[in-house]
Amino acid sequence: MRGALHAEWTKLRTLPSTWWLLLAVAALTVALGAAATGSVSTDQCPSPAECHEDTVKLCLTGVWLGQAAVAVLAVLAMSSEYGTGTIRVTLTAVPGRARVLAAKATVVTGAAVAAGTLAVLGSLLAGRLLLPGNGFGTAALSFTEPPTLRAAAGSVLYLALIALLSLGTATVVRDTAGAITAVLGLLYAFPVVALMVADETWRERLQEFAPSSAGLAVQATQNLDALPIAPWPGLGVLAAWAGAALLAGTAMFRLRDA
Repeated sequence: MRGALHAEWTKLRTLPSTWWLLLAVAALTVALGAAATGSVSTDQCPSPAECHEDTVKLCLTGVWLGQAAVAVLAVLAMSSEYGTGTIRVTLTAVPGRARVLAAKATVVTGAAVAAGTLAVLGSLLAGRLLLPGNGFGTAALSFTEPPTLRAAAGSVLYLALIALLSLGTATVVRDTAGAITAVLGLLYAFPVVALMVADETWRERLQEFAPSSAGLAVQATQNLDALPIAPWPGLGVLAAWAGAALLAGTAMFRLRDA
């Protein structure tokens, strides 16, 4: 397994797109989070406390955009080998296909966690700097509050699960464009379709099972009763999607010739 991990890390870090995508994860997440945080103020509120703004979730808005770069990175980790034909060399060097996929999952998840941690910390720091100037005061965002810690850790886990979901999808589809389209459609189109459903019961049910809207519930720190699904169960829904994608990918990977 050590040799498989070393090989997969070597392949991932030597892909020209890897470092740009990891940079994009951090840059897009922080930029959108800072833009969202800078756009709100207490001017229209009787007092900062009566604004009822979920400042933590607002700071972490950029995760919604940063996930796209994570998805592309994870897809390329698998589909690029099919595109170049090097998958046969990989399977010759490491005959155990489950071991190959496990090594890829470990390396991709580690990269997503590293970039996601920097992105989340940068977003919260940006919020800490911007919120006082918008009238919220320094108490609007505390790094030591349990809800803030849960939202931050949950956002990093969210990005890691997106990486696993994308890797599993790419293993099934094998084509770069097809896998990216499938994953981004699941992350961005599914929630939009759910919002268009007229029946309120079905609309909430679809929001509970959409991987992105359910998973991002972990960022909420206020009005939790109004959420379609609670924070940790929502992340569990995304984990189920990722697990199903990996199981399907493992099955297809073992059944195919390459």
